[in-house]
Parts: sequence; C-alpha cells; structure tokens
Amino acid sequence: MDYQKNQDLLFNLIKDKGVLKQDVFSNIILNFKILKGVLKEIGDDLEDKMSKVDDRVIIEYKDSGEFEAQLRVAGDLLIFQMHSNVFKFNSENSLWKTSYLSENQNRGFCGLINVYNFLNDSFKYNRSNDLGYLIGRLFINHENHFMVQGKRQLGFLYNDFINATIDKEKLKSIVQSAILYSLDFDLLVPSYDLVNQVSVNQVRQVGDDLKMRTAKRLGFVFQNNNDEI
Repeated sequence: MDYQKNQDLLFNLIKDKGVLKQDVFSNIILNFKILKGVLKEIGDDLEDKMSKVDDRVIIEYKDSGEFEAQLRVAGDLLIFQMHSNVFKFNSENSLWKTSYLSENQNRGFCGLINVYNFLNDSFKYNRSNDLGYLIGRLFINHENHFMVQGKRQLGFLYNDFINATIDKEKLKSIVQSAILYSLDFDLLVPSYDLVNQVSVNQVRQVGDDLKMRTAKRLGFVFQNNNDEI
C-alpha cells in the first residue's frame, strides 16, 4: 500500500471516529444541561414543600461547573458528574449481539454521567477521608438511546438501551430514583472491631474537623447485585 493510500485510510479513520466522538460528546453536554435543569426543578419543588413542614431539613441544588451538579437532600448529597471522554461498550457486552448495535457499531459509543452519594457533612466539615458511593451511571449515545447501570431501581428500570430514548421526563425519573435509593441507604454503625483503635492524631483532630473516616458503609464500591456494601 503506497503513501497516499495510507494517508487516505488514516484520514477516513480519523474523520469517522473523530466526528462520531464529537457528536456523542455534544449530545451528552446537551443532556447534562437538561439534567441540571431537572435537578434544580426537583430540588426547588421539594425545598418549597419541605419549608412549610420543617425548615431545618435543607434541600438545595448547586451548579458546580460545566461537568458537575449537586443536589443536597437533608443529610445526603447527590453528585452528578459528566465525564469528559466518550466510551465504547466492552466487546463482551451482550448489546453487541443485538441488531441495534450490529447494524451500526457507532451506536455503541456513549457519553457518561456518574451519580455519587455522599454524606453532606463530609463536604460541610471538609472530612476529606470520608467515603462516597457510585450508585449509578448513565450512558447516552448520539441517537439519545440510553441505559443506567446502578443500584436497585436504578439498575432495572432503565436498562432497555435498544428501545429507550432519553428526554426530560426520563431524566426526572432517574433523578427521583437516585434520591429514593440514597434516602433508603442509611448510615450504619461500623463494626466495633473496625474502630476500636485510633491514633493520637485522629483523636486530636476529631474535635476540630471530624477527620475520622465516615461513610454509610465502609468502602467505595459499585456492585450491581449486592446492596450490603
């Protein structure tokens, strides 16, 4: 193969892959902006209702920049982060056996939004050793087909990538499911044997900034089928 044919081959590959990834990235940016609006709408509505019941329970939306948004719901903090890269489903994923992807492999490239659950106090008191949990991740391709991998309802309500397309109402449902899961995922007392030894430095720091590590469960884990983490 001569130089010009090599150049043409390289150009076509770069063009096809580059344009595809730009299309996917532009689409995930658009959907993340819609998601931010959904988070604010849901947060404002819940805050308005809660303020009439007990104003000590805080519900608050925060736009943290181009790639992140936060929703505080009482003692929980949900962080939605859009990844800056485009991902392709693993070659072993069963989706590749479907007609939807086999007809057009470009459909297997997706933008990604991760959903994390932290204790709000971890950020309020700057407890950098505290742990959070990846409770779901949202995949969206350039045709707006989507799926969610996640915990409980997040894992089984939104897994029809072949037929499901994302829109504002679907994003509302995903956010509500994430909130429901987080509220039902309670802070548990760690085993006594895990906390029966502390350093002098840890004890000294507890009074100042609560540096002893805290989490709903000890460990930062994403597991599809096991909620006891």
